[in-house]
Amino acid sequence: MITVTEATATAGALQRLSDEGVSIWLDDLSRRRIESGGLAGLVATRNVVGVTTNPSIFQAAIGSGVGYEEQLADLAVRGVTVDEAVRMMTTADVRAAADVLRPVYEASGGRDGRVSIEVDPRLAHDTAATVAEARQLAWLVDRPNVMIKIPATKAGLPAITEVIGAGISVNVTLIFSLERYREVMDAYLAGLEKARTAGLGLSAIHSVASFFVSRVDSEIDKRLTLLGTDEALALKGRAALANARLAYEAYEQVFEGERWQALEGAGANRQRPLWASTGVKDPAYKDTLYVDELVAPGTVNTMPEATLNAVADHGDVRGDTVTGGYDRARADLAAVERLGIAYDEVVRQLEDEGVAKFEVAWQDLLDAVTKSLNSKGVDAE
Repeated sequence: MITVTEATATAGALQRLSDEGVSIWLDDLSRRRIESGGLAGLVATRNVVGVTTNPSIFQAAIGSGVGYEEQLADLAVRGVTVDEAVRMMTTADVRAAADVLRPVYEASGGRDGRVSIEVDPRLAHDTAATVAEARQLAWLVDRPNVMIKIPATKAGLPAITEVIGAGISVNVTLIFSLERYREVMDAYLAGLEKARTAGLGLSAIHSVASFFVSRVDSEIDKRLTLLGTDEALALKGRAALANARLAYEAYEQVFEGERWQALEGAGANRQRPLWASTGVKDPAYKDTLYVDELVAPGTVNTMPEATLNAVADHGDVRGDTVTGGYDRARADLAAVERLGIAYDEVVRQLEDEGVAKFEVAWQDLLDAVTKSLNSKGVDAE
């Protein structure tokens, strides 16, 4: 647990980040974190105002078995399928976390205090199944501050519109390309228009668009290293920030347009950019790089706890580090392209890999839960 004294000593950079208009969300969840009071402690002392989850996070939490023994035993006695068991455990954790964050949700008028849960990643390329799963998850969690995560695949785009149109708040995940990000914003606006036509109140609908950061550098840096020229090596560590900054420029353009203004007049909320995958993967880079350099008003930064603690300890929050960098960002991506590294090919690969990684994590989770159920004398199907 974090003490008040520790909080006083280390909260400076996190408070400055919040003051700049960046909402700090934790990219992690487990039953142990909830029941120990650890999550509540981060809300109280680390400026955490939201939580994101994904299949990998649940695989790590539930796969460990810690905190889930009693529920697993009950599920085994009932003879549930492994898919039902996983859904019961994950939605229970999200519901409990949403209760912890409910005061933040109410104090922020629904803007923050959000907890995200993702649709089954195996449905990423099935629009109708994604919509049905999103409705089911919203019903199971049954909290106003839940957000349903839908991947920004081609099949995910119409699902986003349908789910937003039904009045369900959405966290759009696995966005890597600027073109796809614009499609995501268009899908959100179409959903709001659908909701308005259906007579739903727009003020209760919220959304964030999770634009992934570090994975872009990981892939492009690998290719730059293979080229090995001075020009190539000088570009390492610049593509991800450039991509994210241009995403924010696109956000500004869309949410200043006439189409948005009509919806805003009806009470709609902006779909905020969320910087995801902000844990630095290259030890050569400062561990707070993707926080310090992506400070802009009206954004969310979701961090693993190690990054959160690093920012608290030595983050360099010095005001807006995004909006003045659009020309440099365009120049950096153009320089990468000139070296023969195709942006469109890279982001397409990252999307495919992102979906595949979540599918693998989900299957690993299913396998671990199957083993647990079987160990209690039940054949999970």
